[in-house]
Amino acid sequence: MDFRTVSVLGAGAWGTALANVAARAGHEVSLWGRDPAMVARLAQSRENPHLPGVKLDPRVTPQADLAQAASADLLLAVVPAQATRDLATRLQGLVTPGKSIVLCSKGIERGTGLFMSEVLAQVLPENPAAVLSGPSFAADVSRGLPTAVTLAAQDEPRARRIAAALGAPAFRLYHSGDVLGVEIGGAAKNVLAIACGIAAGRGLGASAGAALVARGFAELSRFGRACGARPDTLMGLSGLGDLVLTCGSTQSRNFSFGHAIGRGETPVQGMLAEGAFTAGALVELARAKGVDMPIARSVDAILAGAISVDAAVEALLARPSKAED
Repeated sequence: MDFRTVSVLGAGAWGTALANVAARAGHEVSLWGRDPAMVARLAQSRENPHLPGVKLDPRVTPQADLAQAASADLLLAVVPAQATRDLATRLQGLVTPGKSIVLCSKGIERGTGLFMSEVLAQVLPENPAAVLSGPSFAADVSRGLPTAVTLAAQDEPRARRIAAALGAPAFRLYHSGDVLGVEIGGAAKNVLAIACGIAAGRGLGASAGAALVARGFAELSRFGRACGARPDTLMGLSGLGDLVLTCGSTQSRNFSFGHAIGRGETPVQGMLAEGAFTAGALVELARAKGVDMPIARSVDAILAGAISVDAAVEALLARPSKAED
């Protein structure tokens, strides 16, 4: 399995960062964007406005032709989670059977309750999914700062080969065969990060923030176990590691989104907070499996306008005392 060429499908901040990573690993890289005008500007300036001060590696070629981008040996899908089905549909007839597609977005599809690997399996059943997830900010990765993430595929030898192909000196990939466990960590932590952002924006203090991270991880773990995820995956980079990073930094769009809500402000227009789209689907899946997720449920209720921030905090604090799980 020789990955000489790599295409990153999605030219946002994260896609641009991963394009630079693949180039540093020695590959010729296409960076595809759906807007030809934006792609043309990117090709000229060699700088994505979402990552100011970061230049595209010389091996990265901005690309507006999806068919040409899809001909690469390895594809990285880096569009928002709710756009994954549309991208996969557009790839029908463009990708050869057996070609791996690495899913790099974190979320649960609204309306179906499917994780991204399940969406891909529906639309492109002959193209095995791999999932890249873990504690990583685009700005850090694009600048070559040390980062470690997880690359999962059901065929773990395939995951090992893809991880080896994308690994660079400052970008360490651990391989796993627990695809769903990795996806659960990435999706659930975004919802919990909104909760932590709300608490910080409300001025509830560092102690409350730490409690939310700890109890949020308990929720994530309960849900993961109910879905059959491996405990070591949930404790690893894509679970606990990503949760810790995302729940404590304004670099996190989900934390920033929640922070604005906690301050009584309207989140910045156009801010992509995957957790806002995932919250309802996560709560529904948890309910179907009989898993108690009070923090995630409170976030969903706040986003739906069913409860105020203060009422949600009061309800969480009023929950009966219990043994810590």
